[in-house]
Amino acid sequence: MPTELESQFTELIGLRVSIRLHDPEGGFRDILGHLLTPYSLRNKRGEIIEFSHSEIFVWKRVIEKV
Repeated sequence: MPTELESQFTELIGLRVSIRLHDPEGGFRDILGHLLTPYSLRNKRGEIIEFSHSEIFVWKRVIEKV
């Protein structure tokens, strides 16, 4: 059974999102890109970044620039 967050991310696949993750060394790190799966996104350099939902502090959908 998918979690609520997984269901929300599934609906956003293909859209641009910003995700703030808890950094293991303390603090936070931000990732920005187009969601590929509920657990990965592609940033502007074409790199695929994977993340765990347990790392997420906050996230939001980002409106595309025109």
